[in-house]
Amino acid sequence: MVGPERPQFVLFGSSIVQFSYSNEGWGALLADIYSRKADIFLRGYAGWNSSRGVQVLNQVFPKNATTQPSLVIVYLGGNDSMHPHPSGFGPHVPLHEYTENMRKISVHLQSLSENTRLIFLGAPPVNEEQLREFTSNKFDKLVRTNESCRKYSDALIELCQEMNIKAVDLWRAIQARNDWLTTCFTDGVHLSSEGSKIVVKEILKVLKEADWEPSLHWKSLPTEFSEDSPYDLVGLDGKSTLNISDANVHWETQWD
Repeated sequence: MVGPERPQFVLFGSSIVQFSYSNEGWGALLADIYSRKADIFLRGYAGWNSSRGVQVLNQVFPKNATTQPSLVIVYLGGNDSMHPHPSGFGPHVPLHEYTENMRKISVHLQSLSENTRLIFLGAPPVNEEQLREFTSNKFDKLVRTNESCRKYSDALIELCQEMNIKAVDLWRAIQARNDWLTTCFTDGVHLSSEGSKIVVKEILKVLKEADWEPSLHWKSLPTEFSEDSPYDLVGLDGKSTLNISDANVHWETQWD
């Protein structure tokens, strides 16, 4: 364990999580925003559905761990929503089973600690035409529609309301942007930098509005080793120093 100990945020889910450090992804953006404030742990598994997520809960989130995460952000559902393959193989999970799987995941995560907070991400939309072009020569009968994503997203949002869990409706948040079809994806499913910015904006909105104690919003968390020092950079007057512990001048987007 590297010290000092910081709050731990875990991103758990399928490829939307695994690839979240690529293409200026939402995981990388969160790690940047929370630098010197929290440690972001990536537990993403491309191609996975909620059934596989349930299978590894005790390994990824052991209840006897010395330190439990302060926040777990979960995304599973897009692969579940794919239409069933005639062979019986594939990631499809019936809607009712998906809902029960997500319930099992939420119950397990809530049992880790009274201070472990959860945010569930609903399935984002897809650009069906772009997806067909990208996968036509890679997979057999890969059927994933925007409408099926909506059904699984709505089911998750409803479950979260029932269980009092914070949720982000990515299906609607991304489509609120007029040019979402052409700007938000790399292949029709996975998120571009523009799509990831929407994810981060929605997550930060939840964190800012949540009445959690302590707050996990980045502006509320202390910056590690932020005290003034004579080793700080020297200011223009040549006599004083400038503490740049919280500098974010490199940010393209000023996050709220």
